[in-house]
Amino acid sequence: MTHSPAHQQYRELQAGALQIGDFLYLPGEGPAEEIAHIEFEHDDFDVPALVVATTVDGASVRIGVGSIVPVGDAAVVPLNPVFDDVTPDDGDDSAEPVPAVVVPPLPATAPTVSPSAGPTAEQLALIPEPGNTPENLVAAAATAHPGRNGVAVLSERLVKGINTKSGSCLRDLSDLAHDLFIELRDPENALALADILNVLPFDGNRDRWMSVERSLALSSLICRELGQTDRGDVYDQLLRAPEGLETDPFKARIAAKVRQRGLNEPNLYDKEIFRSIDNGNRDAEREWRLLRLEALMFLRSHGGSDTISLDELDNRIHNELEAVRG
Repeated sequence: MTHSPAHQQYRELQAGALQIGDFLYLPGEGPAEEIAHIEFEHDDFDVPALVVATTVDGASVRIGVGSIVPVGDAAVVPLNPVFDDVTPDDGDDSAEPVPAVVVPPLPATAPTVSPSAGPTAEQLALIPEPGNTPENLVAAAATAHPGRNGVAVLSERLVKGINTKSGSCLRDLSDLAHDLFIELRDPENALALADILNVLPFDGNRDRWMSVERSLALSSLICRELGQTDRGDVYDQLLRAPEGLETDPFKARIAAKVRQRGLNEPNLYDKEIFRSIDNGNRDAEREWRLLRLEALMFLRSHGGSDTISLDELDNRIHNELEAVRG
């Protein structure tokens, strides 16, 4: 790769590592422009796909997260900000070396909570071994609450056979555990069913993992209410464990940045709840509050965020439980 003298004064950078304050060369010729704002757009799998960079002058450019872009000093005007194609080394010592792509550390918005590598074997021992088969545990929970239609519907499906590779089966288990604890105030049976999910490892399937994640967050809340804080901490670590599996430093930094933004700006369904209250629709309000409760439990398992403290989360979780149970 060869460059003109002007090219020597700027470097290559992956778009996902751009930061506010960097000087970015936009398409075409001209000086580098300072970045004033950065946003990420996700693909259908909720993975960062595009970087939307807005400059101080108001120009906006969309760049693929993994694309290489030229950045440098504001005063440098390149002859052409797009690098030439790579050419084989012809042995000319005067040829300039290919510059290395440098991925800088994240700015001050780095994650508040470090990803967990997972609990130790000693900590995992705090989760008791099941005293029966999963199907029998479901049947026992249903027997403890006769006449409850929601429990009956879910349990009738599950007692026929629990397949932990089935996303719908895992969702039914998670829903049943939530109903037992939230509606029926039965933490023991709820925790016994949740533990069927809690010991499942993350297998890369996000749809299945969502049910496990819900179960882990619920179990952590139940344990705190029962005074089993050490066991609750194990569930929190299991919930966060997949966040530490990415081995590519660049992808890990991007994922951490996106994750922290989600923790700092969670969707707590305020508009939907207020609209339901205004319309006098108690059923809709309750459904939205259940979603808010799940979001709060997820935040609690992450130790809070930069915008919501643990004390505030505990108070809000208590208030939402009272609201949906009332």
